[in-house]
Amino acid sequence: MSGPRPRLKFKGPETVDCTVIQRETPTAPVRTCIGCRKRELAVDLLRVAAVRDGNGKCAVSVDSAGNLPGRGAWLHPVQQCLNAAVRRRAFARALRITGSPDTSAVEEFFSALPA
Repeated sequence: MSGPRPRLKFKGPETVDCTVIQRETPTAPVRTCIGCRKRELAVDLLRVAAVRDGNGKCAVSVDSAGNLPGRGAWLHPVQQCLNAAVRRRAFARALRITGSPDTSAVEEFFSALPA
């Protein structure tokens, strides 16, 4: 036993570094595309949401106004990201629904986009 431990002494505010670091962070919300997994500003992505039809099945719908209820997922408005999301079954995982949802409404929306 070596006895009592020495007490630390407060040396005052002159030892505290109070510099504020300014970062280049975007002020708008950032979301992740479920197709390519890249992070972008939410204004650059397209929101999709799951809607239930009368039979209890889920369909994925484009939410361009951003006001559909429930959990949403985000996608770049390019065909490659849609294909990757469908291939990886990312809609069901991102929207937390069971089974494979009907993505025909989203595919129609993407086919109407200019190339």
